[in-house]
Amino acid sequence: MSLTRKLILLITSTVFMITLITAGWGFYVSNHQLDELFDAELAQSTRIVQGLVEHLSSTQSIEQLAFTLSKTLELPDALFQGDEEEDEILPDGAGHKYERKIAFEVWSPDQQPVLDTLRANDAQGLEPGFAWQEAAGYQWRTFTMRDTSTGFWIRTAQREDVRDELSQEIALGNVLPFLLALPLLAIAVLASIQVSFKPLRKLEKPVRNMAPENIHPLDDRQAPKEVAGLVHAVNGLLRRLNQALERERRFSADAAHELRTPLAALRLNLEKVYGDNPEQYGDLIQAVDRMVHLVEQMLLLSRVDSGAQFPPEHHNLSSILEQSIADVAPLALKKNIEPVLQDETGQSLISCHSALINTLMRSLLANAIQYSPPHTIITTNLVPAGEGYAISVCDQGPGIPAEERERALSRFVRLDQRKGGGAGLGLAIARRIAELHGGHLILADRADGQPGLCVQVWLPARCPALTKRS
Repeated sequence: MSLTRKLILLITSTVFMITLITAGWGFYVSNHQLDELFDAELAQSTRIVQGLVEHLSSTQSIEQLAFTLSKTLELPDALFQGDEEEDEILPDGAGHKYERKIAFEVWSPDQQPVLDTLRANDAQGLEPGFAWQEAAGYQWRTFTMRDTSTGFWIRTAQREDVRDELSQEIALGNVLPFLLALPLLAIAVLASIQVSFKPLRKLEKPVRNMAPENIHPLDDRQAPKEVAGLVHAVNGLLRRLNQALERERRFSADAAHELRTPLAALRLNLEKVYGDNPEQYGDLIQAVDRMVHLVEQMLLLSRVDSGAQFPPEHHNLSSILEQSIADVAPLALKKNIEPVLQDETGQSLISCHSALINTLMRSLLANAIQYSPPHTIITTNLVPAGEGYAISVCDQGPGIPAEERERALSRFVRLDQRKGGGAGLGLAIARRIAELHGGHLILADRADGQPGLCVQVWLPARCPALTKRS
């Protein structure tokens, strides 16, 4: 899992859990506080009715008091037409439909009902304080008190469902913003992490595009403090790696240069005595020739790996292939091998370094000739492919097992079943030249199912790597 995704999951899940806990606790506390507030309002309403009863009872009889309280506190049914559950204000400002969900009861000192909008018929066992009462199919929250000066009992009641509805709406109103903010918070976290990791992506790009022949330290000026030590360590590693590669290239080039002169002198001396005893010195001359060939390959490989500039020019790829086949024709004649060119392009213009492409083809053709049995055919195909050209060199030799092909492209590797006198550099040089031109080289089986090996090369018509170097 990527670090970005892990941070997003950890931060958002942590914030989500904290928000849920906070929202749940806020919902509980809000409900509790609202219940306390409703109880306080219930007690206050009871005291208002108590004051009204105390005032009226001093001037009115019980019958007159009942009539006055009913006229004042019991709302006529005519005001409540339609659905009682609708939460709306009554027409002409007459009141609110929730008024039907509040009830009042008044009893005389001898507990005779004076006003009963609750219709609970529970005058017996009156107790002061808060309680729950069932009436008209609903649960009611009640507050009962006794006026000590007049002896009247007063009770005010609220329907439980109304209290719950109001308290939950208010509590949800307090909690909902937190829940709605979670997606916005996740987006903000994602954007913040992306912006914070932008300097790391800038450091990643040069490392991904860095080539062995062009190793350079990373720019640590914009590196965050948290990874500055890592950047410095990577720069140190890159410097040491560049120095090691430079020493290797310098050693290969110096060794090859130093070997050319003594090998040339050795071959001249062997040629002088070759005429006197061809059988004795013929094998020695062939061995010296193989060493000379190895030195030339090492020099070419060193030059290719060193990042030397190869200015590209437009050439006819068909002509280069024809020249390469002509160069290896003497080797093919010695084994009675027929090299065949199948060109489906006619004229294939390509931006390349012709000498390097010629070296690539001669290396592949010489390799195919060396490991093909006598009286066979080596076929070279050239076809257009995408924005470039595909070249395949197919022989009728023993081939290379699929699991060994990548190793066969390594330097100084010769497989046991591929007998010959080479140094194991031909395929490595060919692949490096193809990569230098922006192409690639792979080893594959023959398409016709016959034994043998097909080396497939793709080269772009315009080489970006060489164009950049020029």
